[in-house]
Amino acid sequence: MTQTNPLLIPGGLPPFDRIAPEHVAPAISQLLGEARQLLEGLTRPETPATWADFAAPMTDGMERLGWAWGIVGHLHSVNDIPAWRDAYNAMLPEVTRFYSELGQNLALFEKYKAIRASSEYAGLGQARQRIIDNEVRDFRLSGAELPEADKPRFQAIQEELAGLAAKFSENLLDATNAFAEIIQDEAELAGLPEDVKHAARAAAEAAGVEGWKFNLQAPSYLPVMQYASNRALRARMYRAYATRASEFHDSGSKPEWDNSGLMTRILALRQEEARLLGYASYAEVSLVPKMAESPAQVLAFLHDMAAKAKPFAQRDMDELKTFAASELGLTDLQPWDVAYVSEKLLQARYAFSEQEVKQYFTEPKVIAGLFRVIESLFGVRIQPDNAPVWHDSVRFFRLENPAGELVGQFYLDLYARETKRGGAWMDSAISRRRTPAGIQTPVAYLNCNFSKPLGDKPATFTHDEVITLFHEAGHGFHHLLTQVEELGVSGISGVEWDAVELPSQFLENFCWEWEVVKDMTAHVETGAPLPRALFDKMLAARNFQSGMMTVRQIEFALFDMLLHSDFDPAGGSIMELLDQVRQEVAVLVPPAWHRFPNSFSHIFAGGYAAGYYSYKWAEVLSADSYAAFEETGNPLDQPTGKRFLEEILAMGGVRPALESFKAFRGREPSPDALLRHSGMIPA
Repeated sequence: MTQTNPLLIPGGLPPFDRIAPEHVAPAISQLLGEARQLLEGLTRPETPATWADFAAPMTDGMERLGWAWGIVGHLHSVNDIPAWRDAYNAMLPEVTRFYSELGQNLALFEKYKAIRASSEYAGLGQARQRIIDNEVRDFRLSGAELPEADKPRFQAIQEELAGLAAKFSENLLDATNAFAEIIQDEAELAGLPEDVKHAARAAAEAAGVEGWKFNLQAPSYLPVMQYASNRALRARMYRAYATRASEFHDSGSKPEWDNSGLMTRILALRQEEARLLGYASYAEVSLVPKMAESPAQVLAFLHDMAAKAKPFAQRDMDELKTFAASELGLTDLQPWDVAYVSEKLLQARYAFSEQEVKQYFTEPKVIAGLFRVIESLFGVRIQPDNAPVWHDSVRFFRLENPAGELVGQFYLDLYARETKRGGAWMDSAISRRRTPAGIQTPVAYLNCNFSKPLGDKPATFTHDEVITLFHEAGHGFHHLLTQVEELGVSGISGVEWDAVELPSQFLENFCWEWEVVKDMTAHVETGAPLPRALFDKMLAARNFQSGMMTVRQIEFALFDMLLHSDFDPAGGSIMELLDQVRQEVAVLVPPAWHRFPNSFSHIFAGGYAAGYYSYKWAEVLSADSYAAFEETGNPLDQPTGKRFLEEILAMGGVRPALESFKAFRGREPSPDALLRHSGMIPA
């Protein structure tokens, strides 16, 4: 089987051209068996508790399983066809059980504790010491110190949670794909840009129907909400989007895709897990490996941010309502009107539209512009490269240092597909480490959900999409530019979750610099660069509705933290809790039938449970980091870029993120730069 199963090759670039769903069960079963055998040997009393005899072989042995299962998980996200879904779900309980058993293996735990207590520990160096410390902490969080009678229950919770998270994602994808809005009369599409109509016409043709077909994927849904004059169409699309994976089925959704019961069950299991571990709430468990010290500290941070932002948000909302009534005759502004009216207000106030801007951000220029920023700041070169891919639109690149040596590689999967989960994300395929053969170079996946090119023209991106691409690239280059040689703290590994957004949000700032933007635009029809006058209008509008956007993020973060710290899933109502949060922070309250939690994948199917606050937390760090470049007067200042690379990106998880920040900035973080960038410093 080893000869023919591509998931059993010893690492390297995934052979996506050869991996099929039927390879999953035999390969993962074999690797699980080999890993169990290895653990048996490593936990024998006669195996010395040293780095060379125990910790190093443990890392080597676990990496093969992680590599193979990582590929399976990636394909479940980007190619969620029935065969891949079945293959992933068939092995998910087995893999979860293995890692749960691993985390509770007292013999393993004792070996790590023995290394920490030994004379060897002092000489291990910072990276290896950090790995040992993290392992001891994680064993405690995995239930290693639980009474033997409680361990089976803890393990069962982990298995059930993994299955529920996968099901949550699948329900959301299926409910999103089930909806179709078919329009026969072009008059009903008034206001929609030509490229959006063209894509809808192509979608209808592909589905074998007459007219124009719209769906709930972002490239189709968002332009309707932003540009369609047809208020009834906006209302229908809004309701369908807002009730995905819920108890409402008027948009083609099915009862079995309702995530309501899953959410309650997930919360109950997380609470039970926390109590087994001796914590008062799941939020406390979640924060142990993070920068923030307690749920109370996070809640205080969020309430403080909300108090600062809400007056600006209320001003934004009042302006919107006044404009809607006086200019558009909408005296009863509804949530499905907000994006549309906001776009009209933006055009009226700043004399440009996002659609106008979008024509300049053509894909080849945007990608070249992103690469230029990375090359200028960090002294690397990015070149096209070759590797098997999972879809013919995926591209592959390599990073080289000035001497032409390989630093890392990455896949770029830009376009939305029905078989791909929504949103944008970065994931690790291979991490940097030193092996007997030399340095293993890192590889990353960068995934977005943008509109694909139509006909012979390149794809065009909104400025928001350009920012999203830079954000995910920030995560990617955090992973790729590490100089750490130990797997457990290399790249993004071992970095506190509430600091991991620092490089991604940092990189977004370059999308607002004329020196960068002028070279990354070419009009899709004429090839002309973005005019400076249009960029100045974009800049003037940069903080348009930033108050509303800030309180929206705080609403999600508060809801998440309260859900995991101060909520009883047995007796409480998830929607009632969200309503209470909105009463404090929101200036726009959705209809009672809106079911936002049912599609909140970040906390129910991603890694952000009791961690959504980290976006705002890390934004303080990223804005303050970027201010160091602003202070030089040159956004691409190379000495500052070199320091950012050396003190933050290259360090991976070797030291606490706050130490890395202070090494770069020379002081504690300050929220001033974030408030200034957001236009929220009181006059």
